[in-house]
Amino acid sequence: MVATVTSNLSRYRSFSSLYPMFPLKNLRKLACLFAVACVLVGRSLADEQDFMEDFLKREYSLAKPYRGLGFSSSSQWDLMGTAVVTPDHVRLTPDVQSRQGAVWSRVPLYLQDWELKVHFKIHGQGKKNLNGDGLGIWLTKERMQNGPVFGNMNQFTGLGIFVDTYPNADKNHDRGFPFISMMLGNGTLSYNHDYDGRTTELGGCTAMARNAAYDTFLLVRYSKKRLTLMVNVDGKQEWKDCADITGLRLPIGYFLGASSATGDLSDNHDIISMKLYQLKVDKSPEEEEEEEVLIPSVDNMEQFQVEVQEEGMSGLQFFFTLLFSILGLGVLAVIGLIVYGRWKENRRKRFY
Repeated sequence: MVATVTSNLSRYRSFSSLYPMFPLKNLRKLACLFAVACVLVGRSLADEQDFMEDFLKREYSLAKPYRGLGFSSSSQWDLMGTAVVTPDHVRLTPDVQSRQGAVWSRVPLYLQDWELKVHFKIHGQGKKNLNGDGLGIWLTKERMQNGPVFGNMNQFTGLGIFVDTYPNADKNHDRGFPFISMMLGNGTLSYNHDYDGRTTELGGCTAMARNAAYDTFLLVRYSKKRLTLMVNVDGKQEWKDCADITGLRLPIGYFLGASSATGDLSDNHDIISMKLYQLKVDKSPEEEEEEEVLIPSVDNMEQFQVEVQEEGMSGLQFFFTLLFSILGLGVLAVIGLIVYGRWKENRRKRFY
């Protein structure tokens, strides 16, 4: 035993003689420092993980494996229409004509500063511009209401984010589709499908999110009366600005939802996840004491309104209209001559 201890001490001495800059005492200190550093790093990582768990508000989020989704009394989300749950997504509408589906949160949102990240997928067999109609992401006073606005009611109260895949009024090709836009409803404004909602649009951008080879996301951030919309649809793992609106006021206590609709044209519309995060924002005493917002509003709403003019007929349309009008008049003239001839012949027979 003594020989063994003596041999070990001789090894440490030889190690110290080979590395005079690192004597045995220094090595012990470095080992202690390394152990303390590992403990501190572990605690910081744990603290960061706890912070992220607190940051994500699970009661307002929808994600795999989609627990709390269904028709039971303990569910936090409701399905509506053709919406179904699969292991990979919530399919709002299948690639079938004339379908409507939605998913709505049962828990009203009472956060003043928040960020919503939506992972979605739109895909189908239809060719470009022969598919439809799109999907809507909602934060509204009303919930579970079927309607013509991407499967939700018109004249809604709150915020609507629309991923529009079919150009109804894109005659001049001044924007590409799919087009993502925002609308703020006060209960009286109507979304006009014939003009792709341009008359009430707050802002938007083109985003090639249909049949994409990559995951497609949109992000909505609301803080200090500022609403920001960003997209990530090209697989570059970076957010691109889509719209930025200041002076916008949203009440609390509204419901999150997602809806979709198909008409004569169709697509699969899938929600993979909707994750809502609470933003921790420093506010001045004046900002903390702001009056309660009862009706959604935005400063200078007139700056967003677009006057849509009725388009005149093209030369080809005018030619065919004139041609069919002449043919119609000719047919009426021939029928009139035939009727007049028979009437005249019958009148002549009366005198025989």
